[in-house]
Amino acid sequence: MKWTAQLLAAMALLAGCGGERTTTETAYDIHPRALALGEVSPSAEGKDLATLRRVTASFHDFDVAKHAGWSAPITDCMTSPAGGMGFHFGNPEFINGSVRVDEPELLLYEPESNGRMRLVAVEYIIPNADWHSAQPPRLFGRDLQPNAQFQVWALHVWVWENNPAGIFADWNPNVNCDHTTAVSTMSH
Repeated sequence: MKWTAQLLAAMALLAGCGGERTTTETAYDIHPRALALGEVSPSAEGKDLATLRRVTASFHDFDVAKHAGWSAPITDCMTSPAGGMGFHFGNPEFINGSVRVDEPELLLYEPESNGRMRLVAVEYIIPNADWHSAQPPRLFGRDLQPNAQFQVWALHVWVWENNPAGIFADWNPNVNCDHTTAVSTMSH
């Protein structure tokens, strides 16, 4: 598939952009067991989500996101029977072997009928080649999940579009690629 080749080429290019490898937990990391036992409050997750919304709010304007570094087209508009993801645009500076709440590696955009792109989510990724711990990377109190197809650890956060499947689900049934005229936006 075309988007697979694009992602693999982009990942190979970006793999050389790695910097110092760091741990991936934020100061507000919450383990699900700790929540169940009442050891911590879910407000830490809420604080991280508020930070994410704050740092990505200006990226509703696709041109602002491109100028801020999210200009590398990673995939075409992605859909599955479980829903959609939209187009993925990467910031090569952040694909460095670590993840931080305030530095999502990918922004996900759904095409609109008017040809514009609408910010719906972010995705945090770490290329498999850049992760050397026996433990999976973590963010928002969750393990990133291995994605064998793209050779990355990944976590989606549907911070700008309600997702009935859950804020951290891979696919969103509310997102579709019916308006793919926005593909031309990728080349700008």
